[in-house]
Amino acid sequence: MKAYANEGQNDVTQKVAVAGLAMASIMTVPLWAEVGSLPVSKPKGANASYSTYGTPGLIDMPTALSFPDAELGTTVFNFGNTTRTTIAFQLTPRLTTSFRYSALKGLGDPSVRETLYDRSFDLHYRLVDETDFRPAIAIGLRDFIGTGVYSSEYVVASKSLGAGITVTGGVGWGRLGGLSGYNSRVDTFDRLGGQLEAGNWFRGNAELFGGIAWQATDKLQFKLEYSPDEYAKEVGRDIHDIDSPVNFGLDYRFNEAVSVQAFYMYGTTFGASLNLINNPKRSVAPSNLQGAPFPVRVRAPGAGRDLGWTVDNQQVAVRRDALGKLMENEGLAVERLDLQPRSVEIHIRNDRYSYGAEAVGRTARVLSQVMPDSVETFTIVPVVRGVPASAVTLQRRDVERFEHAADGSERMLERAQITDASTRKPARFDDTLYPKFTWGLGPFAQASYFDPDDPIRIGVGLELSANYDLAPGLSLSGSLRQRLAGDIGDSDRPSDSVIQKVRSESNIYDREGETALRTLTLDYYFKPGSDLYGRVSAGYLESQYGGLSAEVLWKPVQSDFAIGAEINYVKQRDYDQGFGFRDYEVATGHVSGYWDVGGGYHAQVDAGRYLAGDWGATVALDREFRNGWRVGAYATLTDVSFDDFGEGSFDKGLRITVPLSPLIGKETRKKFTTEIQPLTRDGGARLEVDGRLYETVREYHGSDLEGGWGRFWR
Repeated sequence: MKAYANEGQNDVTQKVAVAGLAMASIMTVPLWAEVGSLPVSKPKGANASYSTYGTPGLIDMPTALSFPDAELGTTVFNFGNTTRTTIAFQLTPRLTTSFRYSALKGLGDPSVRETLYDRSFDLHYRLVDETDFRPAIAIGLRDFIGTGVYSSEYVVASKSLGAGITVTGGVGWGRLGGLSGYNSRVDTFDRLGGQLEAGNWFRGNAELFGGIAWQATDKLQFKLEYSPDEYAKEVGRDIHDIDSPVNFGLDYRFNEAVSVQAFYMYGTTFGASLNLINNPKRSVAPSNLQGAPFPVRVRAPGAGRDLGWTVDNQQVAVRRDALGKLMENEGLAVERLDLQPRSVEIHIRNDRYSYGAEAVGRTARVLSQVMPDSVETFTIVPVVRGVPASAVTLQRRDVERFEHAADGSERMLERAQITDASTRKPARFDDTLYPKFTWGLGPFAQASYFDPDDPIRIGVGLELSANYDLAPGLSLSGSLRQRLAGDIGDSDRPSDSVIQKVRSESNIYDREGETALRTLTLDYYFKPGSDLYGRVSAGYLESQYGGLSAEVLWKPVQSDFAIGAEINYVKQRDYDQGFGFRDYEVATGHVSGYWDVGGGYHAQVDAGRYLAGDWGATVALDREFRNGWRVGAYATLTDVSFDDFGEGSFDKGLRITVPLSPLIGKETRKKFTTEIQPLTRDGGARLEVDGRLYETVREYHGSDLEGGWGRFWR
């Protein structure tokens, strides 16, 4: 996965470092508000430290330690003519995954000594935990999907000796096997990258490595290692000098969010790195951005027997009016209401709260305030895009009893019934709710990464968005962007794709779309039957395609599985993203399977036809956290051959979602999502449609709703 750029075009070290810091800011900004108060732990041995490769290690060498579960870190490292930027994620307590983008100055085309930009992926798995008498043992693959620049494998053991000392020893292959180990393998350096070269793993010459780390204070760690990596290709190009296999380093951790490291490496060169760290499991959001809720009104004994209100239309009208005002005060809208002598069914729209359970809980509080005392059963139906997502049935006596109980949330969840919402539609609560027009104007920022001519390009400007709700489930929406500054439109690199160019000319869309109609669609969401949901969208669906999209989803409320099907007929839009189209049109579609694996892990498989007419499947795995963070990865294989796909061999990428509430200081459902894609090619490219059904409705289903139930009483 390599690309070349002329030396004179930019400062390699600066550009790659800036790219790394830009990606790091996505993950670490929420920590800065509390960065001074975060403690540093004090284990008996040395803390797990970031290596120059951004993975658990000493300096260049790995250790058998792991980062804390779910830790998400970015490392920017510079050493001579090498700059590495790595994003590492502790996917499970034992498995560390990482993606690296490197600039190796002078390791490109020998005829002009250009810079090599390289992308690589690593896996590090802790096989055995440390005990009093046994070391931790880990196995790892470096650059296992890439061009092989850093290709190596290892088995390593680490043991804490007390007094802050941890010793490490291991055996490595490939680059870690020394010069003979590097030369004894099939050379994949000039391949397209992106392929699993499993035939090389743990093959060829093997060498020992090792080192020691001393946690001198809570914040300061010293490191020493013996490295068998002879930097063979770098030395061969005279871009590094190696006089000694011994490296020295120190790691100073300001707090749990920031650390800096300094090294003296291979007897010749100083290096340094910056580590920016976050852990999505640790929420830094204030607990009550939205203000205190209404208290529960407790009925007097025997008051529930009074049914006089049922024949008093004026009292009913007063209560309805009070309900609407109190719900509006809570940032909730009442769509429909069915009030009976002993029960009430209320359909609500939540435009404020990140947690569905919090919207349900606040609705229950309001109902206790305004409903007649005889009404015992509350059925709360969250509505998303006009579609009832589920039905939560509560008993009023439970709401009254458990508001102040220490285990009130758990007790309410035990008694709540979460079921499929009926297709029956109660009367509309307010005829003025539809049609409704809303709009917004705000800044936008977009970035493109890994262009060989410029590793990061940025565009900023203003975005005007509008939505017109015509009727429940039926809406017209669109967005218009005006770019004001940035270099995202400066790339003139032509696509070298040999298949239909469906995404590889994105730089032309960026260049021509200074003023761009991003989307303009008419969408209809509906519920055709029990456990079924439907969507039809027509118009300018995304920045590069317009047409028709239809989808159906089967998702039982209490099921961990869902199945969906989507079909699209689209035409490629003009580069300027106005109203015109180009000549290419295509029918695409997928059958999708969704699985809530448990523990916050969600898997998805999409199989079908992609935009270039290729057939294949996409596999994705995401880890989600109760505070709204989400980190995931995906890979797509289709019938496009690796050679025809081009550099990278197949489509793959990382994606990170960050909740915005901690950043803006108030409760909001808005989130920021970025996709880090090593390359934008044409094979395995899928249509981008906003509001696909699974993500739309699952917030109020089963484990998703129950996972946030701790906020029911907030």
